[in-house]
Amino acid sequence: LVLGIWIFTGLASGCLTLYDRESMKSIVSFGFEVAKVVLIALVIVLPLRAFVFQPFLVKGDSMETNYHSGDYLIVDEISYRFSAPERGDVIVLKYPLDTSQRFIKRIIGLPGETVEVKGGKVTIYRTDIAPLVLDETAYLPETLETPGDVRASLDDGEYFVMGDNRPFSSDSRRWGVLPRKDIIGKALWRVFSLKSFVPMEQFVEQH
Repeated sequence: LVLGIWIFTGLASGCLTLYDRESMKSIVSFGFEVAKVVLIALVIVLPLRAFVFQPFLVKGDSMETNYHSGDYLIVDEISYRFSAPERGDVIVLKYPLDTSQRFIKRIIGLPGETVEVKGGKVTIYRTDIAPLVLDETAYLPETLETPGDVRASLDDGEYFVMGDNRPFSSDSRRWGVLPRKDIIGKALWRVFSLKSFVPMEQFVEQH
């Protein structure tokens, strides 16, 4: 009987040890897989986050009614490395008079053009064609006029930008042309508000 108990106890102990070892192997294997997934995610996501797509949270009302305070934006930072910004693009930019601030505006005038704001209208002058009164009904209400009396000639690498909420936007009508180097990227997607998850420096003002 004693011998039987001794043999049974030994077998049980061996089985328990074997079970513990298998469990430990499973835990280690699972931890390794999780670490691998996290590492791959960091290798892929961090470069994308730093050099390709940036999240921004809109503050203010200068782009209403198309963009609202609290909108969460994904900004494409890479496309303009391969192609030039186009008229009508909505961009995030460094405010030329204080590059620590970020603004969101729409591109109106392109390099080599002259932009005139007068009588509530925006006219584009180019050397190769007749003056063009800008049709902005695709993104502005038909009844909305553009206040101001401004004429600006754009050199290479200079852009004229304005907010969609024209009566309440601080833009190229007030602080002048936008250098190409101050364009961060194009507003690619408007998602939803995640204000509590976005660092304050990622706020893009709508003055």
